[in-house]
Amino acid sequence: MTPLDYEYLRRLLKERSGLDLSTDKQYLVESRLLPLARRAGLSGITELVQKMKSGAEQLTCDVVEAMTTNETFFFRDKIPFDHLNDSILAELARSRAGRRSIRVWSAACSTGQEPYSIAMCLREFGPALSGWRNEIVATDLSHEVLEKSKAGLYSQFEVQRGLPIQLLVKYFTQLGEFWQLSADIRGMVQHRQLNLLQDFSHLGKFDVIFCRNVLIYFDQETKTSIFERMARMLEPDGYLMLGAAESVVGITDAFRPCPDRRGLYQLNPARMARSAGGALLPGLKVVAAR
Repeated sequence: MTPLDYEYLRRLLKERSGLDLSTDKQYLVESRLLPLARRAGLSGITELVQKMKSGAEQLTCDVVEAMTTNETFFFRDKIPFDHLNDSILAELARSRAGRRSIRVWSAACSTGQEPYSIAMCLREFGPALSGWRNEIVATDLSHEVLEKSKAGLYSQFEVQRGLPIQLLVKYFTQLGEFWQLSADIRGMVQHRQLNLLQDFSHLGKFDVIFCRNVLIYFDQETKTSIFERMARMLEPDGYLMLGAAESVVGITDAFRPCPDRRGLYQLNPARMARSAGGALLPGLKVVAAR
């Protein structure tokens, strides 16, 4: 791969997916795209780039998918799901008792382990949510990973990573070398292909947004835009969950960290008050900063 090839790919990936590759990530591009080039019958990345420049749109889409497919596993990092189980669901059970529904967005859901982990948390919460209309919207840029997520079919290796044995036994059926997630849990999740760089307001309002381990690949301007748009889609008392290496600090004042709950954020009441022209939005109250 020549330096010019790499620069072309960097610009294309930034434009199409928001992925902001530094100048020292050429090895990553080669490791992900060389197998793709060979499957397409091409000699290497230089020929791959030439084909893309000639207008091979499907090949270009395949390149973007190959570069934006990230690792995931059930109950990844544990702490976000502790927050969900220990406090968030109890709060929502009280505050949403009138409408008896909860909406959660799993952004950049990859192969589905995150939204299905959320679904199992909702199902395991108990009688307080029995009979509720709970909906999880799982989105990703990659059509390939969404198809895998829809199937809910995972290898022995995948179910061994983070999934408690009691949940494996309760919600999965073994099919040869694979494990099939129950139709009941799969039915709680709606899958939609979505590019976070584009408008996503059509998804509607959410009580909780999981957007973990994806914004670290974007530049600050792109992060700011995504945070601002997500803020408009979150209920006034809702929650935003970020990855362990991510933060809103220094990027946007639309959210404020939740004290003593790492990775968890809520809408900033002062900012929302200013946005509403001085009138607080329903459910918000100004709290003195700590």
